[in-house]
Amino acid sequence: MQKVEVGKIKNFKELAINDSRKVALEIAEAGLFAIDTKRAVQNFITVDKNQIVFGNGLVVKSLDVGKRIFFIGIGKCAYDAAVAVEEILGDKLTGGIVFDVNLPEVNTLKYIRSFVGTHPFPSEGNVAVSKEIVHLLKDLSEDDFVIMAISGGGSTLLCLPHNNRTCLDEKLIVEELFSVGATIQEINTIRKHISSVRGGFLAKHAYPARVVSLIFSDVPGNNPGFISSGPTIRDETTVGDAIEIFNRYKMTMPDEIGEILLETPKETKYFENVYNTIVVSNDVALRAMEKRANELLFEARIVDDKLTGEAREVGPKILETIRKAHGRAVFLYGGETTVKVSGLGSGGRNQELVLSVLPDIRFGEVVMSFASDGRDNGEYMGAIADNVLKKEAEKLSLKPEEFLDKNDSTSFFKKTGGLLKSGYTGSNVSDLIIGIKF
Repeated sequence: MQKVEVGKIKNFKELAINDSRKVALEIAEAGLFAIDTKRAVQNFITVDKNQIVFGNGLVVKSLDVGKRIFFIGIGKCAYDAAVAVEEILGDKLTGGIVFDVNLPEVNTLKYIRSFVGTHPFPSEGNVAVSKEIVHLLKDLSEDDFVIMAISGGGSTLLCLPHNNRTCLDEKLIVEELFSVGATIQEINTIRKHISSVRGGFLAKHAYPARVVSLIFSDVPGNNPGFISSGPTIRDETTVGDAIEIFNRYKMTMPDEIGEILLETPKETKYFENVYNTIVVSNDVALRAMEKRANELLFEARIVDDKLTGEAREVGPKILETIRKAHGRAVFLYGGETTVKVSGLGSGGRNQELVLSVLPDIRFGEVVMSFASDGRDNGEYMGAIADNVLKKEAEKLSLKPEEFLDKNDSTSFFKKTGGLLKSGYTGSNVSDLIIGIKF
C-alpha cells in the first residue's frame, strides 16, 4: 500500500487518537496534496523550445526575442502559482503582480511584485492593488502575453468601485448577503456589478493582449463565471439580475444603487483572445480521497461534488447516509454550505456542519468537514467529530444545540477538542466533507 503524504494538517498526530480518526485524517491529506497549487501548475505548464505548452493541449509561441510575458495572480492560490510559474519560465518573465490573502514570511519571487489584501471583506488597500493591476494591463499590446491564475478569494480582493464610491458600500452589502444565507452564485452576481475588475473586466483591461487564465475552482458546479466573480469570463448576468437578488432577500437597497451598480462588458472582442481553463477543482481532491479510502480497504463513494444547503441541516443528512451503510464505508462530499447568522459566536460552516451531527453520532461513525484553503471563517480549518468527542462534551455538560443557536462552534470545539489546524494551505477548491462508517 502506498504511504500517503502528511503534513498539511498541522495537528494530525494530536487528533489521530484512534484508528477511525487516523483514517479520516489520511483521506483528507490525500485530497489536500492532490490540489497542491505548485504541483498543479508545474504539471500543467511546460516549456518546449520557444513555446509554452499547457496541459490541455494549448500551445503559445511567446518565447521569441522581444515578446513580453506577464503573470497576474489573484486569490488564495496566487502566490504559490506565481512561484511555480517563475520556476518554469525564469527570466523569460517580464513581470507581473500577485494579489493574495496571505504571503509567506520569506518571499522568493524575483520578477513578480506581490501584495496581500483583506478577506472576506474588502478594504481601501484592496482597491489600491486593483488599480495597480489595471495600470499594468492597460499598457499591454497585441504582441504581449499574460498568464493569469484566478482562485477563490479573488472576488474580495478585486474591489474597484466606480463613480467615486468606496469599498464600504460593498462591505455592507456582502455582510447582509452572508447574514441571510445567500449562495456564492448570488453573492458573486452582485459582486460582478459593483467592481470594474470583475465580471470580465480584467479581460477588457488586458485587451488586445493574449491571455491564458488558469482557474482554480472553489465554486460548486465549477461555473467559471462565478469563480472569483469571473474576471476574465464574458459575464452572462446583468444589473437586473443583481437587483432581483436584492429584492429576493428583501435586503436594504442603498439609495444610491444606481451609482453603485454597473453593467459588465459584453462585447465579444474583449474575449476572443482569452483562453480560460479550469486547472484544479474539488473533483481532483475527491478522486484522490476516494483512491486513498479504497487503499485503506473501505468501500468509498463520491456522493456529491456540488453540495449546498444550510450547514446544520446538511450534517444530519450526511450522518443518516453513513448509518445506512453495511460494513466499512467512506462517503465523500465537496461543495459549500451556508450559515444563517443569528448569534454572535465564532466559527464557520464546516465547524457548524460537524457540530450539528454530534448529538446523534454513534460509535464507529466519523464526520469531518474542512475548508481546503485552511480557513473556516477564522484560524481553524474545520472540525472532526466522533463518539469520543461526544463523550467529552457530555463529560463537560456541553450541549451542541446551545452552541449552534449562538453560531459558536469554535468555542465548543476548543473545549472538547476536534479542531483542525493547517494555516493557509495555498490551495482552494471548496469545502470537503468525509463521512466514515467503521
